[in-house]
Amino acid sequence: MLSRVGHIDRFFLLSIGALTLVGFVIFLSASLGLLTQDGVSFVTVATKQIISLVIGITAFFFFSRLKYTYLRKTALFIFLGAIAINLLLFIPSLSLFHGGAARWINIGPLSFQPSEFLKIAFIIYLAAWIQFAKDKISTLKFGLAPYLVITAILGGLLLAQSDTDTFLIIAFTGVVMLLIAGMPIKHMAMAGGVLALVVVSVVLLRPYAYQRVQTFFTGGSDTRGAGYQINQSLIAIGSGEITGRGFGQSIQKFGYLPQPTDDSIFAVASEEFGFIGSTLLVGLYLLIIASAFRIAGKAPDLFGSMIAVGIGVLIITESFLNMSAMLGIVPLSGVPLLFVSHGGTALIIILAAAGVLANVSRYAKG
Repeated sequence: MLSRVGHIDRFFLLSIGALTLVGFVIFLSASLGLLTQDGVSFVTVATKQIISLVIGITAFFFFSRLKYTYLRKTALFIFLGAIAINLLLFIPSLSLFHGGAARWINIGPLSFQPSEFLKIAFIIYLAAWIQFAKDKISTLKFGLAPYLVITAILGGLLLAQSDTDTFLIIAFTGVVMLLIAGMPIKHMAMAGGVLALVVVSVVLLRPYAYQRVQTFFTGGSDTRGAGYQINQSLIAIGSGEITGRGFGQSIQKFGYLPQPTDDSIFAVASEEFGFIGSTLLVGLYLLIIASAFRIAGKAPDLFGSMIAVGIGVLIITESFLNMSAMLGIVPLSGVPLLFVSHGGTALIIILAAAGVLANVSRYAKG
């Protein structure tokens, strides 16, 4: 039985609001780099991002008022619906190829990335399962085994899309949720071993993955080939020094950095706002994960707690993976910097997910 509804956690609301605003400002500056690219309209890209932002904010407030327990009742249908949407990618007339992969669905004037729905659907379904099997999560039958079956299904879908990064983010988020819910460390180690085996297999069997890892270990020595992006990224970040060049003053976004509004947007932000600005941006993400775990601790039931943990871990994992790749700490990935990068689907879905987390906070204990 839920307690009387209250207000959204102010700490979380301020963190999300600040990051969304800062992210949009960074995006507008980075998108100026599109002016040097033929066939790409700055106005069109900026307009699409604004529309996505408006839809995302609307979704945030809608889900912040929708009682989160409704999601538990429909968790299986949400999960199956997300899988069905991803299966549409295997219909050639609907698939949109970009960057050598079919990860987008194109219906008339609209295009979207279905894997974004899968991330949140997975969190909701796993949270519902943990609530159902809360006293048996420490067992193989109700803990590790269901997790491996679910991730195997998602792995098949995502690896068929050449989307290894999304698969790893989902798998890691699930392990953290189960660990906090009571899964033994030895089961976590077994899950980690399985995931490591999958990663090694993908690296050995997929040329694009092998090249990323090879570039990472060679330090991007091929500055005009495979190592071009990481080298340009490090130049941009280093050029920012302590205080940065200033808003709109990035040089690297004008024809040097590949995808300045997408994968490389953190490098643009670092060049313009320097070490101080980059640190503050990282700090906003840390505030969100801190507030998400605080909400999880005060949630009235295990389902709400796991929803908060899952969304918080998803945000911090995906965003830090993007930033770490731009710093050369991990191999390059294709994941966006949440709340900042260009991509309407990712922005709308993550704001909707933040709305769900906000709703959990409205029923917080104490």
